[in-house]
Amino acid sequence: MKKIIINIGRQLGSGGRIIAKDLAEEFNCKFYDKEILNLAAKESGFSEKFFEQNDESKGFFRSLVHMQIPYLTNNVFYHNDFSQEGLFKFQSDAIRKAASHESCVFVGRCADYILRDYDNVINIFITAKLEWRMEQVMRRHSCDKTTAEKIIKNEESSRTSYYNYYTGKQWGDSTSYDLCVRSDLLGLKETEKYIALYIRKYFDIP
Repeated sequence: MKKIIINIGRQLGSGGRIIAKDLAEEFNCKFYDKEILNLAAKESGFSEKFFEQNDESKGFFRSLVHMQIPYLTNNVFYHNDFSQEGLFKFQSDAIRKAASHESCVFVGRCADYILRDYDNVINIFITAKLEWRMEQVMRRHSCDKTTAEKIIKNEESSRTSYYNYYTGKQWGDSTSYDLCVRSDLLGLKETEKYIALYIRKYFDIP
């Protein structure tokens, strides 16, 4: 099968990550969610923990004054770009490098924008009604409805700021994607099957 790139944007609690992982298995793609942070860490010399604390959010980068030495992996104090934009560049380079080598499924992290000039790319956004997403978050975090709603709003505010800042586009805007799907209508398994069928048609895969 020819090399393909599947980028998955998702609302919190929509099951987007689970669906993305199933799509990676079906199309024999390498799966990247937080795994891309490990690649970026190896390329940059920062620890993976440092990327995790600055992942998919804009504006809470810790200044050098408050930097802890364990964040660095090999005495690269004077050789790396410590700006928020520098971290985004390291992550973007890791995404491009992975996409150049093999078929991949990327979850979030502006991959649709970063790989906008690549061939054989499809961009998908997975959404669901808020009440349904709250139920998923309540189960995952063993919390009440109020807490679940707060988690969703806080996380999505960060994702929106991060995506909009680096892409100049609006996170979740349908014009940025080839397909937008509500996972609460069909359930996760059937939504994955629906998306897989669409991908086969899109790439003309038997």
